Amino acid sequence: MKNYCILVLCIFSVSTGFSVGIPYEKYFTDQTLRVDYYHTGTKGEERFTLDKAVTEGLWPGSKTQLVENLNLGEFLVRAYDLASNELIFSRGYSTIFNEWQTTDEAAKGIYRTFSETVRMPFPKNPVQITISRRDRRMVFHELFSTTIDPSDPTQVDKSTRAWRFPVKSLMKNGEPAQKVDILILGDGYAKSDMEKFRSDAKHFNDVMFGTEPFKKRKKDFNVWTIEVESPESGINTPDKNIWKGNTLGSMYNTFGTARYVLTAENKTLRDIAGAAPYDFLCILINDTRYGGGGIYNLYATTYSNEKVKWQEWQMDYMYVHEFGHSFAGLGDEYYSSSTGYNDFYPAGVEPWEANITTLQDPANLKWKSFATDGIEHPTPWEKSTYDSLRAEWRKLDRLAADYYEKREPYYQATTTLLKNSKFAGMVGAFEGAGYASKGLYRPAVDCRMFSLSLVDFDPVCTAALERVIDFYSR
Repeated sequence: MKNYCILVLCIFSVSTGFSVGIPYEKYFTDQTLRVDYYHTGTKGEERFTLDKAVTEGLWPGSKTQLVENLNLGEFLVRAYDLASNELIFSRGYSTIFNEWQTTDEAAKGIYRTFSETVRMPFPKNPVQITISRRDRRMVFHELFSTTIDPSDPTQVDKSTRAWRFPVKSLMKNGEPAQKVDILILGDGYAKSDMEKFRSDAKHFNDVMFGTEPFKKRKKDFNVWTIEVESPESGINTPDKNIWKGNTLGSMYNTFGTARYVLTAENKTLRDIAGAAPYDFLCILINDTRYGGGGIYNLYATTYSNEKVKWQEWQMDYMYVHEFGHSFAGLGDEYYSSSTGYNDFYPAGVEPWEANITTLQDPANLKWKSFATDGIEHPTPWEKSTYDSLRAEWRKLDRLAADYYEKREPYYQATTTLLKNSKFAGMVGAFEGAGYASKGLYRPAVDCRMFSLSLVDFDPVCTAALERVIDFYSR
């Protein structure tokens, strides 16, 4: 048996052959084990408390890629066969909690608790489940451990649940175990809005698979929908004192940022989502304020009701951009928009995100294999001009009725600057990324993770997305 200990050093192998030789049928049934727990703490402190384990439907994930080799996420869940101590499953992920720890509220020493979930194939025999977190050197340390015996009725809830809302297949290309399964849910859609949800789900799915690399990898995906009904249209908007009681609990103003949309109602979300096979969750928000969010291996949110018709393309941008976060752990490459974070990327620490670097060793650039020959690292670009335009843009009131009209000249100027940059289409190390103007670098002048536009993913981001597609579908 593996001994439980706080902060035990765990070396995480990223070998692509790490999961070879783990026979699925030996250790797992066809069902899914969902483990809910509470994550409590403040800045610099955290604790985990087991809530409950429940049985869900068929396991939708790969039956060959059981131990993850992606090395993504702030946290890592591992499952060990208790009898043999063999590692039989692992997944990386991030949480609302680790983002919240960088806010002013956490810095004041205020404690908060979040419900979180990890999922795995249902084990045939007792397992030890551990949760580890990265330190500043990006090394995982074990913080929590629990043993679950699948045959113990006091440990695992195996009750049959009545599913509340209709589940439909939007795009089917094969069995879930051989495909990436995306589940689209709606929040803030009243009964009278269901036809709009169906139309929205189809629209955004078309947008996703009209964008590379998803377009060329379309056959590797299944897409499902759940028609979640809310009491009324729209979601909670705290800064406007608007409270809708929407079913999934999504709301604007997360961490004090008007456009950031998340839900902390994890168990409600999981209880509803469990009716369908899914690897990744996308939540469509039936509201008119520009907004969304995405956290790696948790979910992505996107507003779906743009009241300014000539700006509807922003929803398309948002859907794909936020999915980049939740699907492949891509970091935000922009740096001139306000956020609720403080020191999200500590100075001198190389981020785990594939598309952001602190450039500790310019001669060995993180994405060196993609770099364009003959350009400097760091790579000089038209940053001062871009920054001056963005400074004027930031002075505008995003919630004002005439915001888009006033923003348009700045938007067009920055778009033109990026499009006509002498480094357009090249890969280097461009300063300004991860919410910081200095000290963090991105791979390209422009990318879907950088500017508010329908520009493609850069080569580094594209490779990261394809690596995840491969993991879940091959």
